[in-house]
Amino acid sequence: MAWEVTRTVRVRLDVPDDRKSDLHATNSKFQYCANRTADWAWRYPDEDCVTSKSEAEDAIYDDLREETDGLHANLVQKAIKRATDDIDSCVDRLADGENTSKPEYDTFSIVYDKRAATYYRDKVSLATVNGRVECEYDLPDDPGRTPHGEYLLNDSYPFSTSTVHYDSEADEFYLHAVMERELDVDSPEKAEDSKVLGVDCNVNDHIAVTSTGRFIGNADYLNHHRREFEKRRASLQQTGTRSAHLTFQRIGDRFGRWSEDYLHQCSKAIIEEARLHGCTHIAFEKLERIRERISDGKKFQQWAFNALQMMVEYKAEEYGIVVDAVKPQYTSQQCSKCGCTLEENRDDQHFECRDCGYAANADYNAAKNVARKLALKLQRGQKSPTGGAFCQYALKSGVMTVNATEVASDTPVSVERESTDKPTPLGVGS
Repeated sequence: MAWEVTRTVRVRLDVPDDRKSDLHATNSKFQYCANRTADWAWRYPDEDCVTSKSEAEDAIYDDLREETDGLHANLVQKAIKRATDDIDSCVDRLADGENTSKPEYDTFSIVYDKRAATYYRDKVSLATVNGRVECEYDLPDDPGRTPHGEYLLNDSYPFSTSTVHYDSEADEFYLHAVMERELDVDSPEKAEDSKVLGVDCNVNDHIAVTSTGRFIGNADYLNHHRREFEKRRASLQQTGTRSAHLTFQRIGDRFGRWSEDYLHQCSKAIIEEARLHGCTHIAFEKLERIRERISDGKKFQQWAFNALQMMVEYKAEEYGIVVDAVKPQYTSQQCSKCGCTLEENRDDQHFECRDCGYAANADYNAAKNVARKLALKLQRGQKSPTGGAFCQYALKSGVMTVNATEVASDTPVSVERESTDKPTPLGVGS
């Protein structure tokens, strides 16, 4: 079967000083088209919103072309598609009883496909309101096994529809280059260029920690909201009036929507991290025996773990990323560097190996063990007797390749600089 692998590489563009204004003017007209489309297509609550790109193009494309004289025709079409796709997502949320509003566009983000951009391995030519501008890529001195070297400079990965962004603080432009490649494999799990992002989920502190050292969400914040909701619910139940009953139902729906949205933000951050590091797989711990591992609000915590994994799974499908789960035994007690497994290695949020002395945040150490378990599973599942190409798991600054069952035999691809302290939270709820 053919399995499509998608990679996104962020690369800084060297834009000539005298052409930066052309990109800004192009973005202004692109966002104008998106906002005009949203204004036209958003009909809620009086009637159904328009979510069809072709219907929107038939109605307003000619007007937009006239109103944005000089904007490439394909960019007008991409702006219309962006707005109708976003409105389609809003309609889905409304159908689920969630609150949402008409999309608005005011940031720098232009969508380019191969009709409005010509992609090369060292530069890109972009259509603007004042002709095309050629921008060279600012590449690392030694791209090696960086995403630039593995995908951007790799002829095996053709370019697909990408986006140009602008960092106003640094006054720099970036191309988020999307690369796509079809792999002919018996199953996604046996793709020979597997790279795993490990995720450790938590009841307290951060909701999720990845093997790349990203700390996502705030479990304490989520639990605080749940406890406050339960206190108020108990108070309303004791009151017993009709008004209290109606209020009880209303706040219940409100908390449910809020907590689900919060987990959605966390799942998006996990997907973002996987795509940033070019991962083909995301590894979680299996949810079996989870009630034995949690004590506060068991049903809620079990729902939160399950919901987060499901959200990550369906979002990952869009990018061809496989989500799998591994057995949770000893992930929190095993040293991710030497393999020593002792209960004494972990002291709350601090991990320090009694054998080799390796020290790190405990959840980060566990996330690396989760990633390594799946990488080993994938490596063993490859067709050739020797396991074929090595499987890898993503770390803070590089990857680790597995080719055997013992930690000591793993081959480091790049040096990882560890910190014994917890990093500043990078995800939502921080």
